[in-house]
Amino acid sequence: MGIVDDGLNKAVQQAFTRPIPKSAGAQMRYLVKQLKGTRAVAQQLGISQRTVERYLKDQIRRPRPDLAQRLADAVQTRWQPRLRAQARKQAATSTGVVIDVRARFGFTAAPGTTDDARLRHITLALPPAHAARLFNAQDAGASEQQLRDIAGQALGEVYFRDGGRRAQGLDVEFTDIEQMEFGL
Repeated sequence: MGIVDDGLNKAVQQAFTRPIPKSAGAQMRYLVKQLKGTRAVAQQLGISQRTVERYLKDQIRRPRPDLAQRLADAVQTRWQPRLRAQARKQAATSTGVVIDVRARFGFTAAPGTTDDARLRHITLALPPAHAARLFNAQDAGASEQQLRDIAGQALGEVYFRDGGRRAQGLDVEFTDIEQMEFGL
């Protein structure tokens, strides 16, 4: 996972209507229901089937920290799939996403202009077409660098070129991301 991928996932999680189960037993029961068996859950988490059964009976209450993280991540990726899909579809078709980024932007432009990279903090609403590109790339398994490139192109188009109204020949270089958050 990377900054852009995690940011998109956190933005979609804002659409959840119910909180994710907190206890290890409740999380394990949810995974068993979703994966249709204790063997599949054991393989997914890298533990024995008997250990999964102990969690189901609440014989074990506190997992090791590494197992607790894997368990929480597995539940979170499967939690409320219809709401997740609905939020992504709405962002990709009608509302778009809000991006809040602090990164270094460099430019390649006409001679006589500066191309020194500068650190900027930008909060901007991206149109649905750019949100759709980000979500489609994420679904297709794009690498973190590809997702960063798409986000950089979207920021260049919307913020710096203002949708084609200015700076037509400007190429934006998006590097050194310090912080990036998305909102729906």
